[in-house]
Amino acid sequence: MTFNWKKSAVVLIDISLTVYLFMSVTVLNNPDEQHAVCNEVKIDILQGAVKGFLTPDEIKSQLQHASLYPLGDLMNQVNSRLIEEALLKNPFVETAQCYKTQSGSIHITLSQRLPVVHVKADNGDDYYVDTHGNIMPSTQFVSDLVIVTGHVTKPYAQKVLAKVGNFLICNKLWFNQAEQLNVLNDGSIELIPRVGDHIVYLGMPVNLSQKLKRLEKFYRFGLSKAGWNKYSYISLEFDNQIICKKRKL
Repeated sequence: MTFNWKKSAVVLIDISLTVYLFMSVTVLNNPDEQHAVCNEVKIDILQGAVKGFLTPDEIKSQLQHASLYPLGDLMNQVNSRLIEEALLKNPFVETAQCYKTQSGSIHITLSQRLPVVHVKADNGDDYYVDTHGNIMPSTQFVSDLVIVTGHVTKPYAQKVLAKVGNFLICNKLWFNQAEQLNVLNDGSIELIPRVGDHIVYLGMPVNLSQKLKRLEKFYRFGLSKAGWNKYSYISLEFDNQIICKKRKL
């Protein structure tokens, strides 16, 4: 059997070219991958209808505490999944996404759980309720959310107050006017407004839209003429009527 040198040489050349092309593509697609360093961390926090509690500095501090803040680390050692999992442990974080770029940047995008009411119950409970009815721990953050006092249990807060809070934040007038809600023992609600020295009795928290439309008309065409402090108690409990109690002189 005669050895074919020409055929063997062609095969070796083909193999060499294949290896060369593969290495070239690998190098082009991963320039200095082994030595690339994270030179920037971008943190974006999505905002909703109300202002949340999170800030980029707080997220940075959380990652630093967990030894996961990637600035200055080798890019191939940055674990995006670990960063996301760590951030999701934050009670104020709803979703977290982390990804790398070829320029050495790490992008972190967060959506946060947004509070709608701040509960300060008679039993000593102090917490927030978010848009989905979840309980959020109290924080030093100062917000313009309506404060809810009185006989408030957590199931009531999750099932009832979350709906009331969502209604208020979607209505600019009542979000600004409602300063406090007080829950009575039977589950009915009183509203303490920012403007006017009176209490508004809403009754059971149903048909709020219709009740507050009646109150808005009464404000515009009644109290604006009679005076904001003429009545001490305004009841919207019954349909199609408003019952007022005059202030004692």
